[in-house]
Amino acid sequence: MASRLNPYITFAGDARQAMEFYKEVFGGTLVLNTYAEFGQQDTPMADKIMHGMLETPSGFTLMGADTPTDDHRPGNNIAVSLSGDDDAELRGYWEKLSEGASVTVPLEKQMWGDVFGMCTDRFGITWMVNISQPGS
Repeated sequence: MASRLNPYITFAGDARQAMEFYKEVFGGTLVLNTYAEFGQQDTPMADKIMHGMLETPSGFTLMGADTPTDDHRPGNNIAVSLSGDDDAELRGYWEKLSEGASVTVPLEKQMWGDVFGMCTDRFGITWMVNISQPGS
């Protein structure tokens, strides 16, 4: 799969409704995963969206999730996601983007099986890099 770049929006608890609305607007295939599906069944976030992805017939990809904190303000609710399975290419992007950045999640294997990292670059833009692993 080729690497892709797309917006990733965080929501204050209404990601399901928002992503379903965007599906109505753009069409396509919507996949929603809750926090409970990833081992957080006994938390207040259990039924909230940990990751949602809409892929449209026009080739648009939109991702979103409910933020697990109370720090959800307009203006800090969008990031740029880089994803794919080309490990070398994506690690190269990560190295450059994370240089001089504030790294909030180091680039390493995560509970869903992929390698993932998140940083805020020196210009204040949040980047998420997800490297798909075989079988995930």
